[in-house]
Amino acid sequence: MSAEEAIAYIHAQHWQQHAPGLSRMRRLLAALGNPQQELRFVHVAGTNGKGSTCACIASILRCAGYRVGLNTSPFLLRFNERVQIDGEEISDKDLAALMEEIRPAAEAMPESPTEFELITARAFLYFQRRRCDIVVLEVGMGGALDASNVIDTPDVAVITAMGMDHVKELGPTMADITAAKAGIIKPGGRVVSYGGVPEADRVIRDTCVRQDATLTEVVFGRLENLQCDLSGSTFDLAPYHGLYLPLVGTYQPKNAAVAVTAVEELRRAGWAIPDTAIVRGLSCVRWPGRFEVLRREPTVLLDGAHNAHGLRATTEALRTLLPGRKFVFLLGIMADKDVEQMLGLLTPLAEQVVTVRPDSPRALDAQVLRDMLAGRGISAQATATVPDGVEAAVRLAGRDGVVCALGSLYFSGDIRRAVDALD
Repeated sequence: MSAEEAIAYIHAQHWQQHAPGLSRMRRLLAALGNPQQELRFVHVAGTNGKGSTCACIASILRCAGYRVGLNTSPFLLRFNERVQIDGEEISDKDLAALMEEIRPAAEAMPESPTEFELITARAFLYFQRRRCDIVVLEVGMGGALDASNVIDTPDVAVITAMGMDHVKELGPTMADITAAKAGIIKPGGRVVSYGGVPEADRVIRDTCVRQDATLTEVVFGRLENLQCDLSGSTFDLAPYHGLYLPLVGTYQPKNAAVAVTAVEELRRAGWAIPDTAIVRGLSCVRWPGRFEVLRREPTVLLDGAHNAHGLRATTEALRTLLPGRKFVFLLGIMADKDVEQMLGLLTPLAEQVVTVRPDSPRALDAQVLRDMLAGRGISAQATATVPDGVEAAVRLAGRDGVVCALGSLYFSGDIRRAVDALD
């Protein structure tokens, strides 16, 4: 099996055809020797900020001298990005070899595993074989029934910023969505929560009481002397001073605060993590596709905001970092999102909009999106491909303008390639 064949095999297992639950995942892992039982974890759920928070935690732990696995989704450029050790993505050779090993176990099951279950099983096996000291594990969707939730009590469970997303699968209320995400809280565990949403906070607190878990809610009052620009942020996070974070976006220091709070909980659990690792880890973290500057003249920003909650943070960052400016938005959105609310957030900042259809069966048609914008009085044009959309947006912005590409992580890789191909 080649890497291409392995990826094709994984993609053939459509999750839509399966009932939710952990029984398939447990059966598959048992056939593989339960590699997850030999690993230790930081398990991360939430609505927004999961990827950035995971990247910060992994970078700090790596700077503390640990061998760190990182499992995230989705990918931007290459499928291999989803599984990394110490910042290096899994090789094509290892990807293919692991799937060759997993395939007989998967095909012997009464009900075949889903795509995400295969991906997660591959990650556990890879991290166990490579003897990772700790794995930073991002939830795919929800928490309680997510394939990643077969692990025992993690060293720390983290719940990032909460908002209304995946309502069809997890909702319809904030309490329902939070209950699903709080499913990663295990008996006797340590929990770190972003907090700030009363309805969600009540559910998380109640779950911790039931599970006899220790809850730490992030104290954002520790953040002081914050300065942000298009190169990143500097700030104090008491007792740490003069921290530098190369992730752009006024919301990123809050994600860093969540990560540092999680690391402090790891220290209380016995992990040796000096202050210098926190400082160095934040300074060298890299997480592409989140308020990332891809080009100058014109400035082209790429942001992974894919729901109303994330988009609100992005528009606030745009107002802060580029005050008084209007933007050419390059926009692609999934049809199952709260599209009208997302457009309402963009409308005040939009000079013009170019719409595209991300490469996903869930994506909203570019023409439909253009018509929705036109109904709001926004000048918009639909393009057939992402490269066409990038060219149109850059042309409309002119040399001194700003293009902001957002709405879905699914087209981030295509945006990056199209920008790189510009003259």
